Amino acid sequence: MAHSGRYKVVNTDKYAGDPANVIYRSSWERKVFKWCDNNIEVKSWASEETVIPYFYDVDKKYHRYFVDLKITYRNGNTVLVEIKPDKETRPPEGERRTKKYIYEGLTYVKNINKWEAAKEFASDRGWKFEIWTEKTLQEMKLLAKPMPGKIKKPLKKAAPYRKKKNTKPRVKPPKNVNTPPKEWRD
Repeated sequence: MAHSGRYKVVNTDKYAGDPANVIYRSSWERKVFKWCDNNIEVKSWASEETVIPYFYDVDKKYHRYFVDLKITYRNGNTVLVEIKPDKETRPPEGERRTKKYIYEGLTYVKNINKWEAAKEFASDRGWKFEIWTEKTLQEMKLLAKPMPGKIKKPLKKAAPYRKKKNTKPRVKPPKNVNTPPKEWRD
């Protein structure tokens, strides 16, 4: 998902913000931007234009959360959207004392703090807050569903590389390699 770049807005009248400065931070965001840009039900949309203060429980400080999308539909409904992999919406799994587990745990806590603040922010204004995962994007037909049977089992860990032992006997050079033959010594 580490795919980023500038999105060129086609319908600039629909974009609420600076249409020359729209940045997507994943291929999923790019697909949703294109969907918003071309969908006739979307009245206006903006990317990372809505800033929400939130309290992070780990460092006990306030931070700023830039919501991925703010979409206003023609029927008057406004939705704040966060686009995340499904894995980041759940508590981490695995061994508890690994660096990966700790990192995923901190990320999960930060996301929960952001999303609680976003829900409150949205409800105060009569809006909704939604988290769109790959499952949501597949239902919207923005992502292809994984092919059944393509990936059956996760790959096994490869055995560590070991240099093969040389099975041929080592040939030792003669002891007096640097000395000239007897015929030459005279």
